[in-house]
Amino acid sequence: MSTPNILLNVNGIEVIYNHVILVLKGVSLNVPEGKVVALLGGNGAGKTTTLRAVSNLLRAERGDVTKGSIELRGERIEQLSPAQMVDRGVIQVMEGRHCFAHLTIEENLMTGAYTRKDGKASVAATLDKVYNYFPRLKLRRSSQAAYTSGGEQQMCAIGRALMANPKMVLLDEPSMGLAPQIVEEVFEIVKDLNTKEQVTFLLAEQNTNIALRYADYGYILENGRIVLDGVAKDLRENEDVKEFYLGMGGGDRKSFKDVKSYKRRKRWLA
Repeated sequence: MSTPNILLNVNGIEVIYNHVILVLKGVSLNVPEGKVVALLGGNGAGKTTTLRAVSNLLRAERGDVTKGSIELRGERIEQLSPAQMVDRGVIQVMEGRHCFAHLTIEENLMTGAYTRKDGKASVAATLDKVYNYFPRLKLRRSSQAAYTSGGEQQMCAIGRALMANPKMVLLDEPSMGLAPQIVEEVFEIVKDLNTKEQVTFLLAEQNTNIALRYADYGYILENGRIVLDGVAKDLRENEDVKEFYLGMGGGDRKSFKDVKSYKRRKRWLA
């Protein structure tokens, strides 16, 4: 990418689970400051594992980065704890809209501010900002999270991350299980936060179509490897991406690796 302000640099990482299962096989990617970068691919491609490698949540899943390096603003971060990552402004929003079911929406949001050291007034100002971006949450602020919709829970999970004043949000499958109009709403808010608050996003998403509409840059993962990357606009217009990921081609959906005519084939088989 042309911009020199690289916030996150993932360089050739391998990830192994339970000491035996190789999941990522030399993944490299850059996330420039102030951009939205999409990690694309089917279920099991390695998107969530990549996010967990960055946020250092792998160990909870008995996973380890065994090769390569991960740098945040030039600092190696593989050995940092998830709490230290939060201190550096990196927050992960887990797949599946994780909310504390028995807490209200507002109580859920406030749990995101527990690491803040800048006083109650600043936290209150951030809460107002979150409600400004998510007016639906303001209406449901006193409702138990368990009794809110899937879309409201996803908004709550993102809002809780914002309460920590993050520099970068790792967003895992934000569209999963949501109605199309709610997905659109969530992505509009992501773009808004990126544009107005300069929050950097690295998002993992199976819905390639919407992700490439809102992202600046995209990486496509297959079987733990990056098989294609590029400016989002270029990927949207790429004939192979249209066929395999945007549902615009004829016939059965195939893997990139199975198509011998694909010009970049040797790029990841080498």
